[in-house]
Amino acid sequence: MPDSPPQAAPGKSMGKAMLMITWLVVLGLLTLWFGRWEERQYNPNAAPESRLASDQVIVTLNANRWHHYVSNGTINGEPVTFLLDTGATAVSVPANLADKLGLDKGVPMQSQTANGTVRVWSTRIDQLTLGAITLTNLRGSINPGMQGDEILLGMSALKQLEIRQQGDTLTLIQRH
Repeated sequence: MPDSPPQAAPGKSMGKAMLMITWLVVLGLLTLWFGRWEERQYNPNAAPESRLASDQVIVTLNANRWHHYVSNGTINGEPVTFLLDTGATAVSVPANLADKLGLDKGVPMQSQTANGTVRVWSTRIDQLTLGAITLTNLRGSINPGMQGDEILLGMSALKQLEIRQQGDTLTLIQRH
């Protein structure tokens, strides 16, 4: 009978499998860690710092590495990500989010954007929160030209707040 090929020792193949599993776990954890690190670079305000004073609510935001103010918040109770934009007249919502947020398309209108004139629809936002700040009955627009899930937090919301900037920190104050 011909000689059979040599078999690997059971312990040796088990060691290789454990080494492979260990490396896969390490790579998975590194991917998760770097993904979260990258998200913090873009949105350092996942949980905005809020303070309550006698007659005011104070929210402090940190600029991201591109010097923009990005923060988590809610619209009509649904979690969203805001990009604060003092150049935007109203809160501008990508059309792909409008239904999820319970926003109805109102009157169509033209809007001037950095990319030119676009057709948008007026809408009303019942409630918007940013940290402990709550704003109600806001004018907004639904913009089919916006991509992604980021909402421009424009002046229809920001004009109701006192805004202070110092270095890479933006302080929003809502007085009662």
